[in-house]
Amino acid sequence: MIKSMTGFGRSTLDLPERSISIDVKSLNSKQFDAYLRLPPLYREKEGELRLLLNNELERGKIELNINIDKNGETGVYQFNRVLAKQYYTEIKALAEELNLEMNDQVISTITKMPDVLKAEQASLSEEEWLQVRKAVKTAIDKLNDFRIKEGAALEKDLLSRAILIEKLLEKIPPLEEKRITHMRERLKKQLEDYLQQGTVDMNRFEQEVVYYMEKLDITEEKVRLKKHCSYFAEILAEQGSNGKKLGFISQEMGREINTLGSKANDADIQKIVVLMKDELEKIKEQLFNIL
Repeated sequence: MIKSMTGFGRSTLDLPERSISIDVKSLNSKQFDAYLRLPPLYREKEGELRLLLNNELERGKIELNINIDKNGETGVYQFNRVLAKQYYTEIKALAEELNLEMNDQVISTITKMPDVLKAEQASLSEEEWLQVRKAVKTAIDKLNDFRIKEGAALEKDLLSRAILIEKLLEKIPPLEEKRITHMRERLKKQLEDYLQQGTVDMNRFEQEVVYYMEKLDITEEKVRLKKHCSYFAEILAEQGSNGKKLGFISQEMGREINTLGSKANDADIQKIVVLMKDELEKIKEQLFNIL
């Protein structure tokens, strides 16, 4: 069983003072890369959340968003009167110096000055944090469910393409006998073009044919490619995250297919090799989406 690397999960949590919505999404990435957007109240728990995401999601570009709705709750603020008076004194002195009039907007301006009006930071209780953490885990579980469902579709597609490469491979042996005959005739014609007809040593000629056939023999490549395809299907069915392993197997499949193409020396076999390469490229594209 394989998992897609992309997914999305959402959960909500209703507390007496606030409602919390949690979104987790994952995109393709070679490594674990997490971006967390947290309210100030939960920032102290960022390290714990990163560890949770890493353990549960393993790999991917992960984004966690936690949003708070205050449910009509009014915040508690501290008003620094001493600092406000100092600002007022300075502004008034500046207005007199520049011969400007003070207006009703001065107080509004002063309340927006740094450190005059500050919201009190709420403290995070252990009870609330446990509830929030549980809600985050629920969102992660939903993301993993999404990954599994999408992974099932990817697995079906990957398996069908690996099987198709095997079927294409089965079309090559019938063409090999024709390839030998064609090579023998071509070599003989080339020799006769350079030498007088009837002067060719047939024993020597057959030795040369055998030499070229051994050099261009593709038996080992066919056997290895078939084994790679079978191993690919076997790893697809295993539990766990096998995206990287499948990537390595696809690279080995590519090496054997390329060698088949370079040694084929036959137009019909080359056509089959091209079809194999096309299916393999589609496999590699899909593997970027596998965990």
